[in-house]
Amino acid sequence: MSDYEFIGVDRADEVVTITLANAAKRNVLALPTMQELTAALDEAGESDALAVVIAAEGPVFSAGHNFGDILGSSEAEARELFDVCTNMMTLVQRLPQVVVAKVHALATAAGCQLVASCDLAVATESSSFAAPGGKGGLFCHTPMVAIGRAVGRKKGLEMALTGDPISAQTACEWGLVNRVVPDDELDAAVDDLVFRATRGSAASKAAGKQSYYAQMDLAQDGAYELATRFMSEGVAAPDGQEGIASFVEKRTPDFAPPSRTRD
Repeated sequence: MSDYEFIGVDRADEVVTITLANAAKRNVLALPTMQELTAALDEAGESDALAVVIAAEGPVFSAGHNFGDILGSSEAEARELFDVCTNMMTLVQRLPQVVVAKVHALATAAGCQLVASCDLAVATESSSFAAPGGKGGLFCHTPMVAIGRAVGRKKGLEMALTGDPISAQTACEWGLVNRVVPDDELDAAVDDLVFRATRGSAASKAAGKQSYYAQMDLAQDGAYELATRFMSEGVAAPDGQEGIASFVEKRTPDFAPPSRTRD
């Protein structure tokens, strides 16, 4: 793994963990940090890892964009910054691996957007989430793309218009995170979810993740058309045939690596 200034990257077995490591600045998603995150995500995506975990150190998960980057910016300069952010957020969902947000404390604005962009998310009971632009002069336009798709229109607008933080439990009820655990159980809960989410064929999951995000933005007829194509391709694929054969023959499947099985 490459060396970075504002993030840490390590790999344990099949899992790559990318850690926001600028605690003194509340893990702001400044331009250099987003560039490093993008590079680390690209590197992980090209590897044979089965999962990517995005975590953070310090008292805050992420305070979002660094206003120092945009103070005095022209529209063109701001657009360049947000284009980098958009590329990073969409890359999370384009990776073939499952990407899990490991959240403690506050995730706000673009930090909350990062959580919403991940495939899965686990949060501690002490976590909170906010899109605070509604309280100030800069509405959270780009964060709400991901947040709104996670929580729906009414809840998304409540977050965006009020700017008030919501608790981890509320975030779970609204669909922003998958589960909430006591603070001292975060590591174990993320490990368990990652293990269960990476069972079976890695190739099948990569295709499944691609089709899932694509069909969610389509009308039902188009979604079925797309899903049917992916489903048919999946049946004919080597791992698809192996999965079917192992079920019929009542044996453990032998998928092409990387893969893992567990009862």
